[in-house]
Amino acid sequence: MTIPSTALLTSSLKEKPWGENVTRIMAAALAAVDPTLVIQNNLSREGNQIRTAGGMIDLASYREIHLLSIGKAALPMARGLIDLLGNQLTAGYILTKQIFRQRPAGVDQRMKLYAGSHPIPDQDGLQATADILAQLSSREEDDLVITLISGGASALFTNPAQGISLPDLQQTNQILLSCGADIHEINTIRKHLSQVKGGGLARVLHPATIYTLILSDVSDDQIDIIGSGPTAPDPTTFADALKVVEKYQLQDSLPGAVSQRLDQGRQGMIPETPKPAERYFSKVVNLILANNQQAVQGGAEQARWEGFHTTTLPQFLTGAASEVGEGLARRLSQMALNNQPFPCPSCLIAGGETTVDLTNTKQPGEGGRNLETALSALPGLDGLDNVALITLATDGEDGPTDAAGAVVTGESYQRCQQLGLNPEEYLLKHDSYSLFAYLDDLLLPGPTGTNVNDLYFLFTN
Repeated sequence: MTIPSTALLTSSLKEKPWGENVTRIMAAALAAVDPTLVIQNNLSREGNQIRTAGGMIDLASYREIHLLSIGKAALPMARGLIDLLGNQLTAGYILTKQIFRQRPAGVDQRMKLYAGSHPIPDQDGLQATADILAQLSSREEDDLVITLISGGASALFTNPAQGISLPDLQQTNQILLSCGADIHEINTIRKHLSQVKGGGLARVLHPATIYTLILSDVSDDQIDIIGSGPTAPDPTTFADALKVVEKYQLQDSLPGAVSQRLDQGRQGMIPETPKPAERYFSKVVNLILANNQQAVQGGAEQARWEGFHTTTLPQFLTGAASEVGEGLARRLSQMALNNQPFPCPSCLIAGGETTVDLTNTKQPGEGGRNLETALSALPGLDGLDNVALITLATDGEDGPTDAAGAVVTGESYQRCQQLGLNPEEYLLKHDSYSLFAYLDDLLLPGPTGTNVNDLYFLFTN
């Protein structure tokens, strides 16, 4: 799904003579991780064989070939592979956040379509997962299952461990998403509350051959963390999960069944998640096809073509959104005032995933980590000429909002004052969406069909 650059043009960018250049750069970053193109660029068919970075897949050697695609990019990823498999595909299953009002083009009747909720799992995802497992659990040694995983799979693919209810999972996910934990910590706990995460799906599909193709939304491309690693061995333990609980002082807020299971697991009363040496992984190949850095580089190539002196940050930005926003504002000020690291016009692009801690906020407003990062940068850019800082969730949805992020310029703070808005108060309330809605500077491209985490663009002109 290609996002037109006009969908990224906000009020502030419309006022800049170089605003359309900026939107083309953002659109190029998203296009670089278009899931269908990623599949087509990484896989090719030669007769009955599909060439991948992990070796050749000989389709003729399998009795049945099944396709399972899970995550926010599940539909476009599946489209790319359906074309490659042709009539040798036996059946397939797509589980995504999108609601299907009609069967999408390029997805034939062999594919069953399911929709669930993200970031909090729901009954639809639970039922979809149960149905998928029922149809895939009888795979044989000469079967092939190609699994496509993208961000969002952790919430969508839901099969609670024994003794854990859906309300238990929903409450636990809400707590984890609000306490400031990062995705590694969140998924360490998720894997130990599930029968399909942390290698659990590989156990279900054994002894079939499994090829898992992945669109990474994790900083270090750690396969067991992406989508909570359904076909990857899990290096974490129940003890690791409890360390996360203790770090964020969640002992008294988690559901009793969750605390009990984690404690029993630490004591060895419950089997651990599957580990690397277990037989379930003897015929499993996990391949990452695209990641955040690919989006960063796609944006950088377009920025150079647009005439910007361009660089990228090698480090993935993490930590509190408010701190990252302040740091980006300082960096952009340095670029504008001192022509460092390049003279104007200049562009710096970075990737990352920040966190927002809502534990001490009684009634938080509406927002997400990208919006909060942008809001935190707003005071530090006040009065600077011809600058823009943009935060962008590559999936098009920042947290529970319909915005992908926001645009901040040197005029944004003054505009807030003219409208009677106090950015610091909105930040305290974690109500970034409302403020940028007033400014008409929300990025609203809609769901993009991809998901490789977040991007940050710093421009001077």
